[in-house]
Amino acid sequence: MGSTEDLDYPQVIVQYSSGFLVSKVMFTACELGVFDLLLESGEPLSSDSIASCLGTSITGMERLLEACVGLKLLTVEVTQEGALYRNTEISNIYLTKSSPKSQYHMMMYYSNTVYLCWQHLTEAVREGRNQYERTFGISSQDPFGAMYRSEEEMSKFMAGQNSVWSICGRDVLAAFDLSSFTQIYDLGGGGGALARECVSLYPNSTVTIYDLPKVVQVAKEQFISPEEHQITFHEGDFFNDSIPEAELYILSKILHDWDDDKCEQLLAKVYKACKPGGGVLLVESLLNEDKSGPLETQLYSMNMLVQTEGKERTAAEYSKLLEAAGFGVIQVKRTGKLYDAVLGRK
Repeated sequence: MGSTEDLDYPQVIVQYSSGFLVSKVMFTACELGVFDLLLESGEPLSSDSIASCLGTSITGMERLLEACVGLKLLTVEVTQEGALYRNTEISNIYLTKSSPKSQYHMMMYYSNTVYLCWQHLTEAVREGRNQYERTFGISSQDPFGAMYRSEEEMSKFMAGQNSVWSICGRDVLAAFDLSSFTQIYDLGGGGGALARECVSLYPNSTVTIYDLPKVVQVAKEQFISPEEHQITFHEGDFFNDSIPEAELYILSKILHDWDDDKCEQLLAKVYKACKPGGGVLLVESLLNEDKSGPLETQLYSMNMLVQTEGKERTAAEYSKLLEAAGFGVIQVKRTGKLYDAVLGRK
């Protein structure tokens, strides 16, 4: 039996321990506007030019650009005049603000909110509760009161969620044929990106976004135009207020925010309001049944510990919650992407 001295230092340990450094490089390049500048310039630029345009130090920008090249977010061409940088296709599509599939707002939410909460992950594990009080001095009893602690933060969160559905929305909505449902309520629909994808995919449908009054106000002002007639709004708190009758209810990334008791309470209200023959579509990131993965979902579940009252679940666990509320004929579809779909029928 060899000693531990015979073992090479595992590369995976290096990668995992430096993972937060990788994220911060990408977040910082986004926040400073590196990718936007290179897209707008239409030509490769030197580190000196980029630093001058963005008001940073030359030394700091040069190191940031080199790290982005290492992460394959930028490419570099060495000429007689020096190194010239340009975006990769991935950066143009996902990291520039102007792209229809931009993830910029989600990057900023992770950088300025999620990362701050994760500094207290050890305390979250010890205590089994979210860390808003330590991070922002806001009561941990109301996770969304903390997330929506100002109109600016609420708008950023909504924009971030919209960016997710711009690349994942169609996958979950097409997992099942929902064309028979024409009257749809999107509970906690926020900025309306999923509702927009829904009426695009199912043009005979109408979608009502049911959300808190302040969320609806921002959605109307910033995200959904009055000309989008197939999308309407209903102001309320679906835990405390009534839920109107509809054929289909969409709960996208809602149940993972809450413990089992709250989930059962909400699903029971949805079942009572649902028309006979109607249903509920859960959009969540599903754990394997033995909870061995996927890694992304396991990490999301850690984030639920740090930021909410909930957790990620297996398909069987969501099915159990649906059955307890009265729903039957439960179907599960894994999309192979970030989020999966579970459909229960009344």
